[in-house]
Amino acid sequence: MSEPPSSWEDKTPERLYVITGGRSGPSTAVQLDLVTLVVAKVPARPEMQPEHAAILRMCQSPLSVAEIAAYAGLPVSAVTVLVGDLMTARRVHVRPPVPAAQLPDLALIEAVINGLQKL
Repeated sequence: MSEPPSSWEDKTPERLYVITGGRSGPSTAVQLDLVTLVVAKVPARPEMQPEHAAILRMCQSPLSVAEIAAYAGLPVSAVTVLVGDLMTARRVHVRPPVPAAQLPDLALIEAVINGLQKL
């Protein structure tokens, strides 16, 4: 008995090739990494590629590239291509995440404490 034909919904390399148009990286100069936040600027439209529309629906609130990949069930490399397409079409806004707070210089803290103790 032969194997059933693969479904279009599976994660075959051929499907990913079609989804990304054979590209392996975004067509924009902006570097997208796992923690880059993506927010939709416009709603999804019926004539859009299904994966593009799904990203727009997901990103009504900021989502990271890693979260989009997880929810969409796609590799991060494919998601960066799709988000790049949406950036080029001005359908999403991307931004780096809020940086973690930096600890102030230890010497400065000690100087402030010493100054307060002298009051």
